Amino acid sequence: MKSELATLITSGLQKLVAEDVLRVMPDVTPQIDHPKDTAHGDLSCNIAMVLAKQAKISPRDLATQLIAALPDNTLIERTDIAGPGFINFFIRASQHTAVIGTILEAKDQYGRCDIGRGRRVQVEFVSANPTGPLHVGHGRGAAIGDSLGRLLTATGWSVQREFYYNDAGQQINNLALSVQARAKGKGPEDPEWPVDGYRGEYIQDVATAYQAGDTVHAADRTITADGDLNNLDAIQAFSVACLRREQDQDLRSFSVLFDRYFLESSLYESGAVATTVRALEDNGHTYADQEALWLKTTDFGDDKDRVMRKRDGGYTYFLPDVAYHHDKWQRGFERVINEQGADHHSTITRVRAGLQGLDVGIPKGWPEYVLHQMVTVMRDGSEVKLSKRAGSYVTLRDLIEWVGCDATRFFLVARAPTSQLTFDIDLALARSNENPVYYIQYAHARCASLLLKAETLLGDEGVMAGLPHVDTLTEPETLGLIINLARFPDVVVAAAERLEPHDVANYLRQVAADFHSFYNAHKILDAAPDTALARLALVAATQQVIASGLDLLGVSAPEAM
Repeated sequence: MKSELATLITSGLQKLVAEDVLRVMPDVTPQIDHPKDTAHGDLSCNIAMVLAKQAKISPRDLATQLIAALPDNTLIERTDIAGPGFINFFIRASQHTAVIGTILEAKDQYGRCDIGRGRRVQVEFVSANPTGPLHVGHGRGAAIGDSLGRLLTATGWSVQREFYYNDAGQQINNLALSVQARAKGKGPEDPEWPVDGYRGEYIQDVATAYQAGDTVHAADRTITADGDLNNLDAIQAFSVACLRREQDQDLRSFSVLFDRYFLESSLYESGAVATTVRALEDNGHTYADQEALWLKTTDFGDDKDRVMRKRDGGYTYFLPDVAYHHDKWQRGFERVINEQGADHHSTITRVRAGLQGLDVGIPKGWPEYVLHQMVTVMRDGSEVKLSKRAGSYVTLRDLIEWVGCDATRFFLVARAPTSQLTFDIDLALARSNENPVYYIQYAHARCASLLLKAETLLGDEGVMAGLPHVDTLTEPETLGLIINLARFPDVVVAAAERLEPHDVANYLRQVAADFHSFYNAHKILDAAPDTALARLALVAATQQVIASGLDLLGVSAPEAM
């Protein structure tokens, strides 16, 4: 509908050029939006305010002339001009109801498009250190990242999902020392416990498995413990494999799958890190000072230069990130989107600076970042801070066991990533309208129940039997629901372009509210036959949109509750 209106507006502008109201055809696309208040129309456009200066008349006068210049059409019922020159468009009811047929014919393809045209995009998310169970912050990253992948797929991009394992560095060494200490019978209170050791009970589980000679299958490798408590390298390899397996199991139970796992250690084994250093040196973007090697990140917008190789010869944490992202570029991804916690904010400028320093044609704003804020878990009005298994934080597995996968995913993605999130366990368990995921899923289940009861009435044609009668759907509650269903493709595109999956969650709440209002205001099965058929077609269209929207968030659409 937006594209049809844009075509009409463009035709009107061409007429104004022919009439010398405008000197030249403007090189702008009419921006068309849905007004927040439906009393202001179904669609609005600010083009008169954009072009008023060129026309040398007031925006309201230009809006008046543009409305008069619009060609005859069956789309617009009426218009009005608001404020400084917004043009509000009221769409004919017959145009609204036509979307019911569009949805029923397209089925689960409704809302999908080919804006991406098959171009390649990688979404990297979670990317946790394999040193412990996934915490709720990782869970938020998983929910957002996977939903981004679903949105990009729905808009025509060829998406690869990747998990980057930080399996090198001091934290991994601390993990091995912690498991070794547990295996030797020492606990966190022991004076010989590693200074930065991990204290959760999972460390004991890994130590016990190592001593028993267990075999662990973790994505790309299988490792059997040799049980030697003095072989720290073997303990480290086994411990990493154990925790990689546990993280993978948690993510699978969260309906999150990855196309590729990338190990930080492989960057050292392949020589990619050393090659990156040489390239930055050869390009003149480094210098030595105080026995360290520095990268001139200030040449690329950073507030100060950064150490990339320390005095002891070890690399700072952002250098392998530069090597890793160079590898992504070499793999041919037009876009790379990193979903990470907000604590990674400081690395953005450094990684991009390093990539620019390689002088291989990487765009300045590459890669893109979506950063999420922290999650606070509440129960009975108090913050939940500890998990027995993890020792110091609430795990993703805890949330899934407490409230289920659907509620966990929806709650973690339902707010903008830039906002801190309070996860209310009691609300997530509530079977009430206040619980958004229950409210939305109940709307879907109610649709399914109505259609099941109506099988005899619908006959062989099914819900399509109602399409010849949809012009009878003129009540305010009914049209409100229909208009919202028509917005779904625009919502999907906007959420994908802005990388904001919470827009879909908010939209689904609106659709559910509109459906419940429609359901409560009107008889469906007991209405006059033609009206009943038309309303059932609307019910089926609503069910399809809710199911498709929930799928974009990785949430199920139950047919009974």
